[in-house]
Amino acid sequence: MRLSDTLTRGPAELPEPPGPVRMYFCGPTVYARAHIGNARPFVFGMWLRNWLRNRGYDVTLVHNITDVDDKIIAAPGPSAEVAARAAQWYIEDVGDLGLGMPDGMPRATEAIPSIVEFIEALVGQGFAYAVQGDVYFRVSRDPSYGRLSGQRPDQVEEQEPNPYKEDPRDFALWKGQKPGEDLVWESPWGPGRPGWHIECSVMAEEAFGPVFEIHGGGLDLVFPHHENELAQSRALGHEFARIWAHNGMLEFTGEKMSKSLGNDTSLRNVLDTWGRETVLLFFLRGHWRKPIDFNDETLASAAARAEGFRDVFRAPSVTAPEGSWERFAAALDDDFNTPEALAVMHEWRDHELLRRALEVFGLESLAELPEAPPEVVELARERARARAERRFDDADELRRGIEEAGWIVRDSDVEFQLVPKS
Repeated sequence: MRLSDTLTRGPAELPEPPGPVRMYFCGPTVYARAHIGNARPFVFGMWLRNWLRNRGYDVTLVHNITDVDDKIIAAPGPSAEVAARAAQWYIEDVGDLGLGMPDGMPRATEAIPSIVEFIEALVGQGFAYAVQGDVYFRVSRDPSYGRLSGQRPDQVEEQEPNPYKEDPRDFALWKGQKPGEDLVWESPWGPGRPGWHIECSVMAEEAFGPVFEIHGGGLDLVFPHHENELAQSRALGHEFARIWAHNGMLEFTGEKMSKSLGNDTSLRNVLDTWGRETVLLFFLRGHWRKPIDFNDETLASAAARAEGFRDVFRAPSVTAPEGSWERFAAALDDDFNTPEALAVMHEWRDHELLRRALEVFGLESLAELPEAPPEVVELARERARARAERRFDDADELRRGIEEAGWIVRDSDVEFQLVPKS
């Protein structure tokens, strides 16, 4: 299996099964309800883990939570309470996607002692320096800085303004306490808190050691976040991530927000409005590396795809041609191409094969058709009799009653089908 690698700008081969394959995906900074865009790296990571396990790999997925950061401190209320509440929201919301949970979800605040040790090692080897309670990484010590993002070292703009820095490009490893800040730990450089980038280097290495197979996250993290992670870990001689897998961003086309969501594009509101199956099929239709349009039209298209799969299970199963699963597997083995895999799935009328594929993406529920309550079934039977007796006005009235009960009746050669209203 191969994945596109941001660092090499080309495909990278995974080891042969069983691997292992160790994956670290950057999670959210928790200060508010998670945005629908925060769900994409989570979904991609969980799907990739499922598929690799399906292919016989020994896979571990770690998905961190950043619970100390400038945005958390800037949010109203005690910072620790803000982070704890938002972290719980995130866990609940991604849990409702129905994909299970990662194997580990470390929090930055749990890694403070290891972060301090890591920074001390960088200072001790001359890769970092302290100034007035802050500690900065010396970008000039890394001649290949910019290799991940394509930024030229001499063109990198100042990341965190401070007149006392040696070089405007240098980035913070430790931030001394400022007035009004309430997330504080003691350190050799005085009270303060870690910088954002050092947190992920330490959490990844605490989970897997100095080298692991895949580092994931949104395309917006390539610079400066992941560039800085790479620099500070390689400075200590650690190989760090072998493959960098960055998912594309959501793009709000037309009007900025989806009208159906009332300008609230939190993951919670999208799930409550459209349902988890529609959300998952929305992500499935776009290649993980590419941007994906987010609007009412694309969500409605995903909902229609969900109904299309349910219709397959309402009809008799038809055995798929030989080699059908291999075509599906080939699409996912080649850079995890979910749009191509989805196209293959839409060709199938084979219940067993389709259910097997849907399970990879947490969508096996599309094969579970709900039964209408007995009173609705009786209304449908009365309607069928009315139609047979050509009492069409009565049949129309009964159909309206069925719809008011939340069901749609479809006439078929056998008798009728009752389908829940979406």
